Amino acid sequence: MRHTIRTFLTTGALALAALSSVALPGRAGAADGVEAIKKRGTLIVGVKADYRPFGFRDPSGTIIGLEPDLAADLAKRLGVKLELVPVVSANRIEFLQQGKVDLLIATLSDKPERRRVVQAIDPQYYSDFVNVLLPKSSGITDWAQLKGKPLCATSGAWYNKDVARTYGAEIIAFDGSEKPLFALKQGNCLGYVYDQSMLQGKLLDDDWKANYAMPLKGILDAPWMMAVAQGNTTLQTMVEDATKDWMKTGLIVDEEKKWGIEPTAYSKAMHEKYKNATN
Repeated sequence: MRHTIRTFLTTGALALAALSSVALPGRAGAADGVEAIKKRGTLIVGVKADYRPFGFRDPSGTIIGLEPDLAADLAKRLGVKLELVPVVSANRIEFLQQGKVDLLIATLSDKPERRRVVQAIDPQYYSDFVNVLLPKSSGITDWAQLKGKPLCATSGAWYNKDVARTYGAEIIAFDGSEKPLFALKQGNCLGYVYDQSMLQGKLLDDDWKANYAMPLKGILDAPWMMAVAQGNTTLQTMVEDATKDWMKTGLIVDEEKKWGIEPTAYSKAMHEKYKNATN
């Protein structure tokens, strides 16, 4: 059976993507190294703004969430201000390569093809499964039941092809996470396949928890990495040291609880591994 992946990119989205590739006047570019960031006085971090609870906008439009909190901690350690730049899956690596951000903390799954074009931060700060948000009325209890069914998805998600190939679902991909959620509510697909932690966060909303659920077991567990530009070794070292300190103090676990999601096995295991570390 031939599986189909369709991508919906509206004219507006394409125009926005084109605009985003142009340097904005007055905005500082990424700095090469910790000392350059300190001299500039600002750490510029690319984060999601449509991915609750990891990065989303509050009613005032301010970007908040677990990953902005981590970015704020790094800026505090450097003694500089923080500037958050909203990114989406399709443009985040491009933003880093073009020098629009110093660092990505943006739900970036750790994949070999990505490590070839950015400098990954080790250890990875998070890990997550893939799951599907479904109407409670769908009757779906097993991934095999998705064969031939349309699933909304986010463009650029590395697992879209895997889900189509392994389970026979028809993937309909949109920019960001709001468009596929809207399409799901409009009945244009059976469910929304995405990162499990984001779907858990969505089910905290009264708007979703009444009629939707996540009845399937998570699959394709993958760690998330932060990334800096290749060759930015001093910033790499600083962020890696901070990451190990987050593991030691249990900051990630505390952040998960703060933002209303169940601490993952990964975050708990990394805290256990590092909590007694002496350096």
